[in-house]
Amino acid sequence: MTLLIGSFLALMLVGLPVAISMFVASGLYLLVYGIAPDIIIAQRMIAGVESFPLLAVPFFILAGNLMNIAGVTGRIYAFAVALVGWMKGGLAQVNIIGSVIFSGMSGTALADAAGIGTIEIKAMKDHGYPVEAAVGVTAASATLGPIFPPSLPFVIYGMMANVSIGALFMAGIVPGVVMTLLMMVTVAVFARRRGWGSDAPFEMAKLLSASVEVLVVLAVPLLIWALTFVLSLNMAVLVGLAILVALDWYFDFSAVMALMTPVILIGGMTMGWFTPTEAAVAAVIWSLFLGLVRYRSMTFRSLAKASFDTIETTASVLFIVTAASVFAWLLTVSQAAQLMSDAILAVTDNWIVFLILVNVLVLVIGCFLDTIAAITIIVPILLPIALRLGIDPVHFGLIITLNLMIGLLHPPLGMVLFVLSRVAKLSVERTTMAILPWLVPLFLALIVITFVPAVTLWLPTQMGLIR
Repeated sequence: MTLLIGSFLALMLVGLPVAISMFVASGLYLLVYGIAPDIIIAQRMIAGVESFPLLAVPFFILAGNLMNIAGVTGRIYAFAVALVGWMKGGLAQVNIIGSVIFSGMSGTALADAAGIGTIEIKAMKDHGYPVEAAVGVTAASATLGPIFPPSLPFVIYGMMANVSIGALFMAGIVPGVVMTLLMMVTVAVFARRRGWGSDAPFEMAKLLSASVEVLVVLAVPLLIWALTFVLSLNMAVLVGLAILVALDWYFDFSAVMALMTPVILIGGMTMGWFTPTEAAVAAVIWSLFLGLVRYRSMTFRSLAKASFDTIETTASVLFIVTAASVFAWLLTVSQAAQLMSDAILAVTDNWIVFLILVNVLVLVIGCFLDTIAAITIIVPILLPIALRLGIDPVHFGLIITLNLMIGLLHPPLGMVLFVLSRVAKLSVERTTMAILPWLVPLFLALIVITFVPAVTLWLPTQMGLIR
């Protein structure tokens, strides 16, 4: 075990990518101890990605890329400005609301930061906000992406923990709302202390227009439900969507069709129309409809670019998954998981103390490991202990994911940190200092989600997804 973990850390310290470090450390361990034939590496790598839920990964990535090139991000931003731009610290509040909406489409923090985050930082700088404030609130709000459904980390965790991905998606909604409210309160405090004003005039017409769009989006599921009393479910869905398209064409709403994306995904999974993996395909189809038919902002050249970007990102993610699966298997074979379990249970058998230790451990791991690799490695080690202490695996998944999202904001390997550093043209050091104050609402949310399980489990329990 010492050779496996030691060589992995040493290779990371000399600058090798995480996936390469895990792969080489695994090969070295097998070579030295000869516990299995060399071919086992290839077999474990294939087994690591031979999973139906993993099909959601490329489709959710593609959906996020398509939303960016279809101009949906700009429409969401304009909608958020109309809704909350008149508040003090208006564009910071817009930043948060825009991230909440966009998170229901992309499922990744990086897509959020690189997509709508680029628009938000530029707008805040143009309105006189310090660039550090723009970067800080954008980084904090980007963590909402993998908490609200859909979520790529939830897909990976569900696969590793053998937990319902649909239950994980539903479990993220209330914690996501809690995080959003805490961030908005933080913006209000900063606005009061630093004298931030509103960034858009209060116009009742625009506010009413935005409110009407929200009501239209919420009315569609109710309309479909009402139609099921006289029509079959499939016909009710088709008629409901046809009425929505007709209203959108007649009134030329600015963002109704974009706002329908999370409604379609969450509603479809809730009603049993498709699995989370099939929901990813539905997200792609809806993105193509918006870009090619409704907004007509997507060209075949931009479509090709989005496809190639998706291939590149997917290859990177799946290579990490394959390398991590071999590494995690060797940790199990070498009894590292059992030793870790025995060490933790020797310290405490209290679930509260255990979750405190988990938070500290995963926060540190999140600063050094890619999110996907971290989930693949630590879940087989920590989840059995959590189950022995009576912790629900869905609740545990939220804790792990939020910790790793906070890790994305830290050096040395925080990807959101590096993305925003490039977008804002700031040094990594200045970007890190800009993000630090915005960790306060994230840690408050982490405390609530960790020690009040009902926040996470209430909704999926009410929907019958968990018992």
